[in-house]
Amino acid sequence: MGLCCSNRIKAYTPSNTGLNSKNTSRDAKNLSGLSRKFSSASNSIPQTPRSEGEILQAVNLRTSASAEINYLGQLQHPNLVKLIGYCFEDDHRLLVYEFMPRGSVENHLFRRGSHFQPLSWKIRMKVALGAARGLAFLHSAETKVIYRDFKTSNILLDSNHNAKLSDFGLARDGPTGDKSHVSTRVMGTHGYAAPEYIATGHLTTKSDVYSFGVVLLEMLSGRRAIDKNRPTGQHNLVEWAKPYLTNKRKILHVLDTRLDGQYSLSRAQKLANLALKCLDVEPKFRPNMDEVVKELEQLQESNKKENNVITPGDNNGGRIAYPRPSASPLHA
Repeated sequence: MGLCCSNRIKAYTPSNTGLNSKNTSRDAKNLSGLSRKFSSASNSIPQTPRSEGEILQAVNLRTSASAEINYLGQLQHPNLVKLIGYCFEDDHRLLVYEFMPRGSVENHLFRRGSHFQPLSWKIRMKVALGAARGLAFLHSAETKVIYRDFKTSNILLDSNHNAKLSDFGLARDGPTGDKSHVSTRVMGTHGYAAPEYIATGHLTTKSDVYSFGVVLLEMLSGRRAIDKNRPTGQHNLVEWAKPYLTNKRKILHVLDTRLDGQYSLSRAQKLANLALKCLDVEPKFRPNMDEVVKELEQLQESNKKENNVITPGDNNGGRIAYPRPSASPLHA
């Protein structure tokens, strides 16, 4: 399998001043700086930003990049981060991405400081919908792509808080033909992985749906999926929060206090119910991501009608049909 599956992916060479492209394309010439991406499988190079459309970010890899290049080299969608190019020469192992100036959702939810402002209810709902659209797109291929590492640190935000999925190092092709699942070594992040995947190694698109439910719960509560600094009984967010999610009064115990006054209780309850469905211990009872997207779109639309406003910079307000890949680029 080659390193690059698309003509739009550029090959870069290292130099004393950064990265110089072998190509003469406008994208390559516009390389002016590098940014940061927080990932367990990567280190990033400091940025020297210029104008926003010209800034790219490079990630210094510590693990294999073949899955990342092959998936992002072929799959294009507004809610997937754009892979611009790569550099695999000498000691350099770099992937070059579009610049995502607002960083990860994880930073905005859990880090404190002037640089990371808490996300509002409206923005959290926008992010949830964008991320859901990204997953739904991956699951729609003829040979489905299972993301396998859906978590807040892998959801990046552009300047308008549009969500884009990044880090496809653990992605796998889904089952084909009569197969119900893919059997694989259990990998991912503790707290986000579906229970049946942990127990059996059986991977399906419903594994991603469970992970989405965890992230949705994190956005509702402002709490991490796993937090050992919490009191006993509250370390695991899903286990602690589930009993509170079915009752309008009890749900207040779960909701992020920084969101007070920004939402209606009925809308919060609907979102909590959606999270519960995604977190069902039985995969067959979880919705698929197209169904999740539909529910989130309905919630967003009802919120807009109620407030008679449109989210600034939201280019994904209406559902847009994008070309679906006929097959995923990897066949494990």
